[in-house]
Amino acid sequence: QVQLVESGGGLVQPGGSLRLSCEASGFNFRTKFMRWFRQPHGKEREWVADINSDGNRTNVQDSVKGRFTISRDNSKNILYLQMSKLEPEDTAVYYCHVRHYLKDYWGQGTQVTVSS
Repeated sequence: QVQLVESGGGLVQPGGSLRLSCEASGFNFRTKFMRWFRQPHGKEREWVADINSDGNRTNVQDSVKGRFTISRDNSKNILYLQMSKLEPEDTAVYYCHVRHYLKDYWGQGTQVTVSS
């Protein structure tokens, strides 16, 4: 079955960096469009970034443009989110997402906390 497992979150000071990973299994990863979402505490989940199957086209939310980079390694079935210049407003649980046969799948999420 489809599994997505995020990792790499943690506590970081403002201006710091983190790299999130999402290990995928149960589907043909190299053929799928992938996304990162985040959900701040008490707020709705929001889209952050996406990447096509080849990894040569990406989009990111305006608020993270120039700070976050989405990438993938199709040989390892891993999706990444490199985050730099982190701000307190980036604090959230981060989820990776895939739509497979018209069904949405999410991982369990990884907490990112930006605080001094």
